[in-house]
Parts: sequence; C-alpha cells; structure tokens
Amino acid sequence: MAKIIKGHTVAALVVLVATAAWVGTGEFSSVGSKIALAAQRPDPEAGASATAAAPEATSAPESAAPQVRRVVEAVVPAFEDHARLIRLSGVTAPGKRAVLAARTSGPMETLAVSAGDTVEAGAIVLSLEGVEAQAAVTIAQTQLDQRLAELDVAEKLLVVGNRTEMQLIATRAAAATAQAQLDQALAALDRLQLRAPFAGYIDSVEVERGEWITAGTNIATLLSLDPIDVQAEVSELYARYLRPGAEAEVTLAGGQTLRGTVSFVGKEASALTRTFPVKVSLANPDAAIGAGMTAEVKLYADPVRSVTVPRSVITLSAAGELGLRVVGADGVARFAAVELLDDTPTGLVLTGVPEDVRIIVVGQDLVRDGDLVTVAGDPSVVGVSE
Repeated sequence: MAKIIKGHTVAALVVLVATAAWVGTGEFSSVGSKIALAAQRPDPEAGASATAAAPEATSAPESAAPQVRRVVEAVVPAFEDHARLIRLSGVTAPGKRAVLAARTSGPMETLAVSAGDTVEAGAIVLSLEGVEAQAAVTIAQTQLDQRLAELDVAEKLLVVGNRTEMQLIATRAAAATAQAQLDQALAALDRLQLRAPFAGYIDSVEVERGEWITAGTNIATLLSLDPIDVQAEVSELYARYLRPGAEAEVTLAGGQTLRGTVSFVGKEASALTRTFPVKVSLANPDAAIGAGMTAEVKLYADPVRSVTVPRSVITLSAAGELGLRVVGADGVARFAAVELLDDTPTGLVLTGVPEDVRIIVVGQDLVRDGDLVTVAGDPSVVGVSE
C-alpha cells in the first residue's frame, strides 16, 4: 500500500510541474488572440486585388459620393407691402411757447391780459407811460417837415441858378437826418408797448398793475396750443424709417385717440440715450388738450416689401444670424438672412426674403446649406398663423 501511495504522489508531482511549465509559457492566453489575428491578416491574393483596384478607387473625387436627399415641406412666399409699426411714449407740449419780456423801462400804464386769456397775434399785452417818448416823436416830426420844405426850396433855386449843387446836397443830408431822428423816436415810442407775437393762450402773468418795469422783465408766458405737439424719442434703430408728414396715432392718458402728423424728426441723437427727438402735431382748436400730458404714439414707417411667416419657421445660421431655410428651383437648400420688421398676431413680418424660392416650413432644422431636398406635396401660399 505504501508503494501505491508513493506512486500516486509522484504522478501528481509530475502533473503539477508540467502544468506550471505550461502556464509559464503563456500560450493559453493567446489562443483567442491568434484566431483574431489570423482573421485580420490580409490574404496575399486579396491584397493584390485591392492594390490593382486602388488607382480606380482613388481616381473618383470625394464629392462624387451621393448626397442624402431629405424630404421637407415648403411654401411659396406671398410678398406684400407692410408699414412697420413703431410705438413710443411721449408728452404733449405747446406748438409754440414764448416768454414775453419788457423792451424798455418805465412805469406801467396798462396791463391788458390776465392768466387764462386768449389773445390774437399783435394784441397789446402791456403799455408803459411814455409822455417823453411821444414828445420826442412830435419834435422829430416837426424838424423833418422843416427840412423837407427847405429841400423843396433848394431844388427850385438850383434850377434858376441861385443854389449850388453842394448846397443842395447839404440840404438833402439834413432832411435825411431829420427822417432818421423821427424813426428813432417812433421806435422808442413803440417799445413802450408789448405785443403778442402769435395767437395763443396766456399761461401766466409775472407782474402786477402799477409796477415800475425795467427792460428785460418777464411779463407773461404765451402758449400756442393749436396745433399741439407730442414730443417723443425714437431709437436709433428705427429713426431711419420715419419722415416728416407721416401719419401717427396718439392715445392720451384719458383714453382719447387722435390722428396726427409727424412734423419733425431730429438728425442728432442724444449723447446719453442715443435716441432721436420726434414731434407729432395734433389739431387742438378748442385747447382741450393741455401741455404736459402723457401720450402713447404709434407711428407707421414707409411701406416695405415683406413676407409674413409663422414664428416656427425662423432659424439661425452658424454665425447666429436670423433667417430662413429656403429651397430654389434646383432643389438645394440654403440659408437666407432676413430682417424682422414687425410681430403681428398672424406671424412675423420679414424683409429680405429672396425671390423665386420656397420657404422650408417643416424640416428646416434638419438640413444644411447645399443639401438636396425633396418638397413634399404642392407648395401653398404663406399667410396662415402658427
């Protein structure tokens, strides 16, 4: 029995040593690798065939590869003239405003107006006492009459030879001087009266009757309220679309809506806001609209050829430009940059849409410039909302 055990023990040791030696060679780990490697090794005959066909394969340009044709839906753009709507906030202001000031000094004689009065152009607002000014006019007129009579005699005497040419010239100069003195006296007399430069409304009076008035003293503030202006400011992005004479719609704070006309569009932007001043004139015959009221202004720019499309068809280029995907007669898709004119309930109003193309309305985000597309169905006209 001992011999049998020893024999089995020896056999086990031999197997163990053989197994360790086989494991040490690492051959067991490369069985699968060899199979894979054999599959990857090129067949010499197949390699020769590939080499022979290589010139033929490389001769075909890469662009000859067939493009993927995508199916999209597209519509024919319907062009129309659209006037851009521009909304502004403004405030009413008098069409004209003047602070009337005394033109000379003196005691007040009459104050012909009160705050709230309506005056006509040329109406007397203030009169100063002017006895001395009136006397100066009388003296100047008498002297002029005398000089004119002397001139008449001198001209007659020159004809008969009793006056020389130089004496006649001196007489004429004296008459001209007298005329100038009369004009000065009349101007001084006229400065005693203050007149309204235009028809309007006396908004305030700054003096009281009986005061001594000095030259330059503010007497009254005169406003012209017909027409009345609405002053607003427009962004530099929209100023180029406005022009004097364009129609405007003004809604006052109380809800009253009036039609007006753009009377002024500034040409110099504000240094702080970069906006341009705009004035809209409104008829106000009964002065019902006062100055300083807030107002909402709707301006309509000149009509521009445009297309109205659903909002969902708008896309962006790689550079971030706003635009559409369009397809021409050649069936090639491309990007068309556009400009947004207006946002209406029926869709976005765009300008810059090319002619003779169809707008891709379904699948526009799945195609790129140069892709071949097939338009499904018959094209229809854009004009429906989203």
